[in-house]
Amino acid sequence: MVNGVARVRGVAARAGGWSARHRWAAVVIWVLFVVLAMGIGSAAGRIDVKDGALPGEVGRAQQIIDDAGLKEPAGETVFVQATDGSTKATDPAFRSAVNDVIKAVDGTGEVTKVTSPYTAKTLSRDGRSALIQFDVRGDSDTAPDRIAPVLDAVKKVQAEHKGLRIEEIGSASMGKTFKDAFGDDFKKAEYSAVPVALGILLIAFGALVAALLPVALALTAIIATMGLMAIVSHVQAMSDTANSVMLLVGLAVGVDYCLFYLRREREEREVGRDAQTALRIAAATSGRAIIVSGVTVCVAMAGMLFTGLAEFEAMGLASLMVVAVAMVGSVTVLPALLSLLGERVEKGRLPFLNRVKRGKRNRGGESRVWRAVLGAVLRRPKAALVIAAGALIAIALPAVGMHTQNLTLDQEFGDSLPIVGTYDRVNQTFPGGASPANVVIKATDINAPQVKQAITDFRTQAISRGASDGPIKVTLHSAENVAVVDVPLIGGSDQKKAEKSLDLLRDHIRPDTLGKVSGLDAPITGQVAGSKDFNARIVGAVTPVFAFVVVFAFLLMLLCFRSLTIAITAIVLNLLSVGAAYGVLTAVFQHGWGASLVGAAGVGAIVSWLPLFLFVILFGLSMDYHVFVVSRIREARLQGRSTRDAIQHGVVTTAGVVTSAAVIMVAVFAIFGTLSMQSMKQMGVGLATAVLIDATVIRGVLLPAVMALLDERNWYLPKWLRWLPDMTHDESAAAVAHPTAAPHHGDGDRDRALHV
Repeated sequence: MVNGVARVRGVAARAGGWSARHRWAAVVIWVLFVVLAMGIGSAAGRIDVKDGALPGEVGRAQQIIDDAGLKEPAGETVFVQATDGSTKATDPAFRSAVNDVIKAVDGTGEVTKVTSPYTAKTLSRDGRSALIQFDVRGDSDTAPDRIAPVLDAVKKVQAEHKGLRIEEIGSASMGKTFKDAFGDDFKKAEYSAVPVALGILLIAFGALVAALLPVALALTAIIATMGLMAIVSHVQAMSDTANSVMLLVGLAVGVDYCLFYLRREREEREVGRDAQTALRIAAATSGRAIIVSGVTVCVAMAGMLFTGLAEFEAMGLASLMVVAVAMVGSVTVLPALLSLLGERVEKGRLPFLNRVKRGKRNRGGESRVWRAVLGAVLRRPKAALVIAAGALIAIALPAVGMHTQNLTLDQEFGDSLPIVGTYDRVNQTFPGGASPANVVIKATDINAPQVKQAITDFRTQAISRGASDGPIKVTLHSAENVAVVDVPLIGGSDQKKAEKSLDLLRDHIRPDTLGKVSGLDAPITGQVAGSKDFNARIVGAVTPVFAFVVVFAFLLMLLCFRSLTIAITAIVLNLLSVGAAYGVLTAVFQHGWGASLVGAAGVGAIVSWLPLFLFVILFGLSMDYHVFVVSRIREARLQGRSTRDAIQHGVVTTAGVVTSAAVIMVAVFAIFGTLSMQSMKQMGVGLATAVLIDATVIRGVLLPAVMALLDERNWYLPKWLRWLPDMTHDESAAAVAHPTAAPHHGDGDRDRALHV
């Protein structure tokens, strides 16, 4: 009590009150923050994750290359194959084609070290195919931008030799192909996310200004975070992937938080409260839910920092920052804008949409549809719990046999690109030739007799012991005392078989040859090795990340709701949601159930980084909805309703905003599910499925069923935990709307009344 006035506690209420009173100052401060963050970030520049940050032997091999100052060129290969079944590589016509290819690519001036298959012995066993190998001049990072003349030269040779198949493949040509085919695809997906979200918000609010506010806040939060990412990248390197994830998460939570705030403010005005009171109530209720949710999501995102993988750490930090920025903006600049706009927030109303919405809602924003569903759930909560939980567990079961790996080219793109066919033909004819293992050897003297003999023995045993069919290429860098040995792996594009060949090299052939030379280091890298090492690190990171996210989310729920029961049920329900998403992913992309419907036939695996990524993202986003719904239930309970009435009121009044938020997320994530890259398709489908399940089955059926069965035990806090800090406050509308009412009970007394 201060001078007879009950003080509403809580950061959100105080922040909203200050912003409403100093609205222009709040808006100017926010704009300055966004402009300064972007300006300083642009001036500082962004540092991206380097290959040397990769895990295991792959990272160690790259570090040797970097320390030696070697610039690995982009390697290219031209595959020449007779198509008539009778022509051989030794025939004059075939030799003529090979010579024409060599002259053509060499004549572009863009390549170096062009190697004839007849001198390098890169001829197939059946004598019908050959590989012409060369390097692209200049920086390998920019090689895709300079490879076009070489590709054109190869196409001209192909046109002159109709009886042969002449195709080019390599890091530069693949990079250009992917950039041309999917660069615009990604941009369109990212750009279309905003108008999709705006369209759904327009339907949800029925007013243009109200629909624009969440999108505007989300976009400014994203812009500010882009600047912050550049600044932070000087401590923790960032990446394009982290930027894309940040955009998705920022749009999702930015729109969600504004939606929660706006809907509550509008709801209070609809029941007759004046604009100032409605805004004060929204700040104390939805504002608090936003802060609790935002902190919980940030904790979940921070779990990625425990993976030890630079790419994941970048994604986690970028996501954490955008959530924090969106959260701060929602409880500061949003109430200021609402105070400035007043009734004008309803400008641009669409009469037809408003009539439809009024027909679907009762007074106070309650959804008639969800009221009917909830009525059935509350009448038979045990049956609802068994049916819903049983269905989700059944959906999750396929995840038990989930197989993860870095997708090969044919898995990633299927037959959508001609270069995938080239990749398959090269691997069939020269197993492993399209993605060889690379042994990076560092010695005190790379030309020492014992080192040269060890390399020779390694090459011999790699073929004789069945790890490779050859040809094995050795590149010496005498000045740097480094050698690189390229070993095509038996198994080719079959990841499991190729990994067996890699294990044979690493665990047996290397120790028996290179391992006998004192002071020699020979890490083995390459596509197959990268997938294996990355997978191993991901598996090792599961336990610490899982423990961190679950434990801290549990503690936050416990502190913010002062209920052991609420904290436990929150964790269990969110894990059930994530498990169901895993099951759908495994069933569709690994087992192929309904895969043709989403264009994923024949993939057979889940991309290795996705399960852990989905766990962190989905756990955070699921908590978003959970906090919002449970906060409303708790608020109703504080107003004196019975637990069952509070559940019904809380769920039906939040159903509309949760549904709208979920529809936006599902629509945005589904856009990425339409991309041709299977990894992006898997991410989009996984996220969209999980959010849909979470907003319907979890929040609409399981949560109310569980809370109805627990009844007053929902608010249980054992005596031995009552020493915990009290982070609750009286967020009931009555307490906020009538601040001069009679003195209210202390928070401890109120909570004791709730605890059984």
